[in-house]
Amino acid sequence: MGTSLHDHIKRYVKLTTDEQEILTAHLSEQSIKKKTHLLKEGEICRANYFVVKGCLRAYFINEKGGEQTCQFAIENWWITDYMSFDTQTPSHFFIQAVENTEIVILTKKMQDDLLKKIPALERYFRLLIQRTYAASQLRIKYLFSQSGEERYHHFNESFPEFVQRVPQYMLASYLGFSPEFLSKIRAGKT
Repeated sequence: MGTSLHDHIKRYVKLTTDEQEILTAHLSEQSIKKKTHLLKEGEICRANYFVVKGCLRAYFINEKGGEQTCQFAIENWWITDYMSFDTQTPSHFFIQAVENTEIVILTKKMQDDLLKKIPALERYFRLLIQRTYAASQLRIKYLFSQSGEERYHHFNESFPEFVQRVPQYMLASYLGFSPEFLSKIRAGKT
């Protein structure tokens, strides 16, 4: 259980055999069907999710009542509502399976216990959060400094396999424009 997670952790920190066993004992795996919600707005986010296979997304409902995707997570990526998870307050987001997805679940209590028992995991999660934050900063820069067409082409060049996996309306929402505009970009009519 959690083999891909163990492999992912090895890329950042080294764990002893005993630490790996402690980690495995704290993890649970689950298969999630497409369109299933792991979190809904107003609920308290009680877990951090590692994607073994599949795709999850975080989104919120904007002022017009539309879904605004703000994050995706594919294989070997984590996803949670960090604010709700950390403070145990109601979430402003939804987390939903985009595809049938296999996840490793790390609850808040389990993560807190693991960080005390395995100090190397503190470094692992710090490095991940730093990289996640850096990626968010770049995304904000692109949203404000590039045209919609430039954002699409940059994303498509960076993550070509990802663009094929995600429904067009979710991708358009993530990139900050309408599905109709994305259709025009793909058709070369912008």
